[in-house]
Amino acid sequence: MLMNFLYSPVVLSEPLAQAMAAGEQRLSMDAAILAKAMDLLGDFAVNLAIAAIIFVLTLLAARWASGAARKILGRTRLVRRDPTVLAFMVQIVRVVVIIIGMIAVLQRLGVQTTSIIAVLGAASLAVGLALQGTLSNVAAGVMLLILRPYRVGEAIDVGGASGTVQKLDLFTTQLTNANNHKIVIPNSKVLSDVIVNVTGQRTRRIEINFTVGYGENLKDACAVLASVAKVNDRVLKDPAPWTGVTGLLDSAVQITLHAWVNNADWWQTQSDLMQAGKEALDEAGIEIPFPHQVEVPAKDAKFARVVMAPLQNDAAQDGLSGQGGE
Repeated sequence: MLMNFLYSPVVLSEPLAQAMAAGEQRLSMDAAILAKAMDLLGDFAVNLAIAAIIFVLTLLAARWASGAARKILGRTRLVRRDPTVLAFMVQIVRVVVIIIGMIAVLQRLGVQTTSIIAVLGAASLAVGLALQGTLSNVAAGVMLLILRPYRVGEAIDVGGASGTVQKLDLFTTQLTNANNHKIVIPNSKVLSDVIVNVTGQRTRRIEINFTVGYGENLKDACAVLASVAKVNDRVLKDPAPWTGVTGLLDSAVQITLHAWVNNADWWQTQSDLMQAGKEALDEAGIEIPFPHQVEVPAKDAKFARVVMAPLQNDAAQDGLSGQGGE
């Protein structure tokens, strides 16, 4: 009994020692994990700060590279004459610099670019289907840049939308109409639709339709309109102005005036010729018919309204009075 009593404290202290040892081991493991987490958090904070700096530098580098590309490409003869190519190439340089910078940011954050490429390769079909409209706009923009059916500053008509080309980028074509409205058209729609380049040529033809009465001398009317075009300084001598009968309408004969001018003079010259042609026909005494309303009395009406018109000459007035006397 005495021996058991002497050895019992030793027996009781062994579990306590094991528990204390296990607790110390766990504390040491927790401290190591905490230290490791703090190290990882510190490394991530540093990498995040460096990635943010790289991102900011990327934006600055993209702006600098686009400006440098604009200056360098602007010195070449081909690009200097075509602002559309210059803007398109500058935008491509900017996008390439941003892509390179984003890859550097992802590498700094610990993302393996090889895995990104593998994921993109696996998801290329899904991305292509989801972004087929956007990718088609990019492809159409490249084709428009190669074919160049229009340039910046030219007036075009695409699918009913007309205006002056302000910008051609990777995805859209921007126009501005006469009311200063901004019109944005996807490149794929521009390429697939009919493009009318209004100012694509140096000269442009003015076409104005006049109408004269059936009782007028058509040769005199054509000569009057041709003389109006010939005396205008903006009208080109070659090709010469042309006039001719182009339609027999219900109550008038249509005479068309063709005159060639430079693109910059088209709007104002058309207005001037239209006003001068009307004034010249009036001065020559050639009638320009306009619609008349005739009142027809009803079947059971007892009275009809009489409209009196002034007589043209004294002879007609005398003849009318003579008829009244009889």
